[in-house]
Parts: sequence; structure tokens; C-alpha cells
Amino acid sequence: MKITKKTVIFFIFAALLLSMYSPVSAATLGEPVAASAAIMVEVESGEILYESNIRQHHPADGFGRVMTLFLAVYTIETGYADPSELITMTETAWEHTPQRARTQNISPGEEMTLLDLMYSAFVSGAGEACNMIAEHIAGSVGEFVRMMNERARELGAMDSIFTNTHGLHDPGQFTTAFDMYIILREAMSFPLFAEIAGTHIHTIGETNRSDSRRLSSSNPMLNVNSPYYFRYCLAGMSVSSYEGGYSFIALAEREGLTLISIVLGSDAVIRADQSVLLRNISEAQRLFDWGFSEFSWRAILASTDLVGRAAVSHGAGADYVILRPEVTVTKLLSNSVSSDEFVRTITIFSHEYGEQLYAPIYAGQVLGQINLSRNGMDYGTVRLLANTGIELHRFEFFRMQITSIFASSITRGIIVALALLLIAYAALVIRYNRIRRARLRKIAETKRQLIEDRREAEMRETYQQKRPPQRDNRDQTTRF
Repeated sequence: MKITKKTVIFFIFAALLLSMYSPVSAATLGEPVAASAAIMVEVESGEILYESNIRQHHPADGFGRVMTLFLAVYTIETGYADPSELITMTETAWEHTPQRARTQNISPGEEMTLLDLMYSAFVSGAGEACNMIAEHIAGSVGEFVRMMNERARELGAMDSIFTNTHGLHDPGQFTTAFDMYIILREAMSFPLFAEIAGTHIHTIGETNRSDSRRLSSSNPMLNVNSPYYFRYCLAGMSVSSYEGGYSFIALAEREGLTLISIVLGSDAVIRADQSVLLRNISEAQRLFDWGFSEFSWRAILASTDLVGRAAVSHGAGADYVILRPEVTVTKLLSNSVSSDEFVRTITIFSHEYGEQLYAPIYAGQVLGQINLSRNGMDYGTVRLLANTGIELHRFEFFRMQITSIFASSITRGIIVALALLLIAYAALVIRYNRIRRARLRKIAETKRQLIEDRREAEMRETYQQKRPPQRDNRDQTTRF
């Protein structure tokens, strides 16, 4: 069966949708996030830990640069571009960039490497660098924007539309918290994207028309001198506009837990000391703090756990074997969930099929399975292995074989038939011997009679020979 892009999108969307109903999200944040939309997701599992209006349309603002950098990285990773190649700013790329988006003043005719342009585009938000990248990869800005939207659909970001490369506000350009999570998660799987998106300060060397440039990120969580510094943050972007308010996307990792926090449409508050609180940043950090303290990866079943035993017949020195799971089952859980809440259902295959388990048993032999569930939710099924081996008891084995042979009705029928055949054969042999003996007796009698007759004849002949001859008076005449 041919797998189409639509099929891939469907399954990605289905998996993400199902994750929204995971029991992990039962933990509550407390005060809702002060924003028009927000989402926090654990990256590896796709578990949505917090959500608010995650499919509500929101101005994309500068988040278009995420897609621009992502497509550039993807083009490099697939071998269609070289990060070290020089790109020249064209008049068309310059003209397609509004004045407000030209943060690095890259002028027509200036040459920069693709990698430097990528840093300029994302770290300092240089719209002119975005358009230079677009022309270089797609041939035109318009074609590149089409590729941005196509790639978003392929990832499953179905509620986003991009109209430019740099993210400057456009009424027809929008996204959602859920879509930005999908895009950022995929983009961060590429090391080059993660490196650029996680850069706070970057210096670009001099070009043919400019001295070196020092770029500074809009993500204060990466700035050690910022009150919003968050040492677990790996990457992110802060954007703001009159139409969309203050928004923020970021990824952070702590003790094996990777979270994406997205806050859209928040605001800035003047505090009592006249300082400004950027609530898009503070609320994202509150989500991170809550997520890292509330959730963790937990081993709800270890491969070293001895979970049960199975009876074994004809084993040498043992009549049962201990069972253990084949692998360790690790799940993302709220720290308030106790391991005692999980129900373990063990199935021994031989028992399930109404059969007896016989030795020999080998260590690691698959003998059953264990299912884990909690509150009616299935957490997975794992095969059960024999923890140790059990050798076969030879005497018991032979006794079993003999017993099994005579226990069979077919075998008993065969034995009876053989016995009857033996009896019939013995009767035939006896009858044959009787007939043979009678025949031999008759032959012997006949032979004896012949011998006697011969003797009698011989005696008669001998007698005749010994007897004197008698004169025949009839032959004597007197002749005169």
C-alpha cells in the first residue's frame, strides 16, 4: 500500500489528538495562564500537560522565522544547500522586505554565507536575511512561502497560514498554539536548528560591505543577566506586535524531561516599582516550573521485578519458575500518582491454553505476559520471561512418557489389537505344529511299513533260495 502525505498527516494528527486525553494531564496548574492561548507538552511522549485555546487562530507575528529557519536547515540536511556558500543580497529580496523588518541592514550586493544569514534571521530577526534565504533555496520569496505552508501541512499544522518569511504582521497570516508546538518539536529534532535557536549572542564576521555584526537573541531565558533567565531553557523566541500582543515559544530540558511551553497573546504589566513584567515570559516560566516539579518519567514496571511464578512439571529440583518482565516500562506520570495504583494482570500462556508446563525451561524463555492498567486506562503489555532455567528430571521424564503412552485410548486400542494378533498367530502356530506332527507321524508310519514290507520280501526270497528243488513227476515218462 502506498503511504501518502495525507496518510502521514492523519496519523500524526490522530496521535497528537489522543495524547490530549491522557490521564497525565489530570494534574492542575492552579491559576490559568494569563494569555489568549497556551500549551505545554512533554516532547518524547507527546503528552499535553496544559492547554488553553490551543486551536484558536492567533497572529503569527515573528513565528514565520521558525519555519524559514526550519526549511533552511532541512534543505541543508537533505544535501540541497551548503551552509558555507556565499549568497548575495538582490534588489528583489531587498524590496520584498519592509523597512521595519530590516534589522541588520544587509544591503543589495552584500555577500554573506547561508549559515550567517540563518543566524541573522532567527537570532536578531533580520527580515532581509529571511528573504535572501528564501530566494536562494526556492528561487523566489513567493515560492518559498508556498513551501512553508506545504511543509506545515505535512507536519500536521493544519491551522496555520504563512504569507511572508519574516513574520511581520499580516492579517492573512496566523497560527495556533498547537501548530507552533508541532512545528517547534519537529524543528528541534535537527541539531543545527537547535544550535541556532539556542544561541543568545552570536558574532558574524565582516562582509564585503559591512564590519562584523553582533547578534542578540529576543529570548531572555537565554540571557544570564536577565531576570527571566532560565538555565534549563535550550531554545526559544519572544515576539510581540500591536495586533498579537506578547507571545513566546521555548523548549527546556531538566533531568530527562523535555518540555515545550507556548504562550500566545499575553501582555506586559507595570509593577509597583515601575518595572515591566513581560507575562508571556513569566507565564511560560511558570508552566516550566510547574511541569518539572509535577511530572517525571517513572518506571512502573522494571525488568528486574519478580512478578510471579509458573508451575513446572518434571523439573529437577524445582516445581515452579519465577517470572520477570522482558523490558522496563517507563511512563510520564504526575508525581502524585502512586505505583500501587497500577493493576498488574498476569497471563501464563500454558495455563491460558489449558496445557501443562513441562521442563526443561530455559532462562529468558517467554512464558506469559503482564498487562498494566490504572483507572481503566491501559498502560501497556510486556512479555514475561523465565528468570532462571529448570532442567528435566530424567526418571520423571521416562515415567511421564510411559504413562502418556498407556494413557492414550489409541495406544490402548493398538496394544489390544497387537495382543489379539499375537493370540491368533500363536493359535495358527499351534495348529500348524499339530498338523505337521501328524503328517510327520504318518510319514514315519508309512516309512516303517515300507521297511517291514521290504524285510518280509527279502526274507521270503532268502527262504526260497535255501529250499531244495522239487522234482516234477509229471515230466517223468517211461518209454518203451
